[in-house]
Amino acid sequence: MTTKGSLARWGARRAGRGERAAAPASRLGWLDALRGIAALAVAAHHFEILKLIPHGATVSANFDLGFYGVIAFFIVSGYIIPASLERRGDVRAFWIGRVFRIYPALIVSMLFAELVLPHDYQVLTFNGYHHDKLWLAGNGLMLTDVLGVVNGLSVSWTLTYEMLFYFFVSSLFTFAWHRRSAPIAVGAAAIALALGVWIPSYSLQTGLGAITNLTVAAVAIVGMGLLCMLSGNASLARTGGLLLGGLGLFLVFTNGRTTAYETFTIFATMFAGTVIYRAQHGQIARIEAWLTVGFVVVAGALVGWMYNRGAMAHATSTFTWTAWTNAYLAAWASFGFFFLLRKRRLPRPLVWLGAVSFSVYLFHWPVKTFLLWRFGWDRNFYPDKLASLTFVERWSWVAGYVAVLLVVCWLVYRLVELPFQNLGRKLTKAANRRWPPQSLEAPAPAVAFVPAQASGAEPEPALVGAGQGQGKPTG
Repeated sequence: MTTKGSLARWGARRAGRGERAAAPASRLGWLDALRGIAALAVAAHHFEILKLIPHGATVSANFDLGFYGVIAFFIVSGYIIPASLERRGDVRAFWIGRVFRIYPALIVSMLFAELVLPHDYQVLTFNGYHHDKLWLAGNGLMLTDVLGVVNGLSVSWTLTYEMLFYFFVSSLFTFAWHRRSAPIAVGAAAIALALGVWIPSYSLQTGLGAITNLTVAAVAIVGMGLLCMLSGNASLARTGGLLLGGLGLFLVFTNGRTTAYETFTIFATMFAGTVIYRAQHGQIARIEAWLTVGFVVVAGALVGWMYNRGAMAHATSTFTWTAWTNAYLAAWASFGFFFLLRKRRLPRPLVWLGAVSFSVYLFHWPVKTFLLWRFGWDRNFYPDKLASLTFVERWSWVAGYVAVLLVVCWLVYRLVELPFQNLGRKLTKAANRRWPPQSLEAPAPAVAFVPAQASGAEPEPALVGAGQGQGKPTG
């Protein structure tokens, strides 16, 4: 028995240790539970729930509930989205899955707001620059935050970062660079720390004409890039990777809506989530993962203290550095907690909540406004109205809102999300039969002591719901 052979067997056992024993449903369950909690946190934030509890103002000043939920979503996206792509090994299947996972629910949420809510209670923002085609193009690309186009739904700003992450992940995959998650995460976190307020925002927006030209160019580039990705041809897929990845990098370095420290913290967070997945499945050394995630977490907490102050704080979703930092750390702590529970079977209501979490994220604002309209309450001062009620009346109203929201989201999940996800899978199979995709060479595992035959023992991630597409905030 050679030392080299012993190391190889030890590496193979370490690569799959514990994960083979975990049932796929339990691994998905912990992700769904976190996604469900994150979605409810965002809904509670926009409901201004903290105004209804003792010392709520103090809590709000030191902990941003919405930012917590959004960061938790981004960590989950970072963990699961690259796994979804690599499980398929096919960028065409990945992009068809993404489109049929996200767009149907997003479109239905906008139609719900437009057709159900009266003008005085409308949450769908159409007016922008009074240019409907520009609005449709920017929101259709889901790149509003880096094009200067008004978001259709206020909460849809996070979808810009989900879409850009898809650009980067699929681009890296086409060039077999997708295992380089650790240096990318560290690099993005370092940029957030060192250049947090120096990288320009909205530098390309000098008027309606400039925004229109930028959006038209983005439509053309994304269209060509996706056609290349969907072609099934390896060379064309790499061309598509250059187009999508290049456009994404250009926009985040020149034309972000928010500050650079927030933008690059988001991407560092997402790629750090990918690093955890890679370490878990033996693709990189665990010491590398610990150092990477540790640096990203510390950097994310520090940029709040360094930059998120005064006027700069009002450029982000949080208004004090303590609210930013505490929420950011809490999101990572929540992910760590549920990661430790990944081999346990979690309560079914939590897992179910994760399944409908994307609809909860999209519909919580329109449903809340619909109820306020039906009760005749002022949409801007309803927390004061609630606070004037008795304890039982107040929390009965909150419970009623949650109940109505969950019923609506369950219907959307059953009638919209699942059917379109199934349609996407059928379309992928049909496309692959008609135009079989060429394989894209993947690099060898980054951990030297894991032999090639060990990779076959690694469990395939269970991605029902999350694999066909994770919600936000993404996701």
